[in-house]
Amino acid sequence: MKTLSRIYSHAELVEQRERWRRERKTVVFTNGCYDLLHPGHIATLEAARSLGDVLILALNSDLGTRRIKGPTRPIVAEAERAELALALAAVDAVTFFDEDTPHALIAVVLPDVLVKGADWSHFVAGREEVEAAGGEVVTVPMEPDYSTTNLEKLLAAGHHS
Repeated sequence: MKTLSRIYSHAELVEQRERWRRERKTVVFTNGCYDLLHPGHIATLEAARSLGDVLILALNSDLGTRRIKGPTRPIVAEAERAELALALAAVDAVTFFDEDTPHALIAVVLPDVLVKGADWSHFVAGREEVEAAGGEVVTVPMEPDYSTTNLEKLLAAGHHS
């Protein structure tokens, strides 16, 4: 049974993960800022969800996004990014993290499948813990020509796609 909000604290997510484990559901985990949701994000989330029964999306908090992407980001606040993500059929659960990577969160959730876009294949936070627990790490191809940074540049230049 899904919670009403489907936005979980880390402690709630760990408890829910245990329920999914008892139900023998394959849990998939991915993460990112997901600022200005675009077709590339949707393709990545759908590819991730196709690998299991449940998809957890860990969103960089506003603080974390600003630290990584700069003072003009995020464009869309974390509560709205979560709401948009949860409107997608592919996303079953959302949580936030403030750190630069979700390594600590992944280490306690221990998903069955950890997914990142192929642009991050050189470094997947939590890879060692997931693989040591018998899980799988998968990188999915990126949709060409889609990125929030490119969209932000187009908008700033006054172009509309």
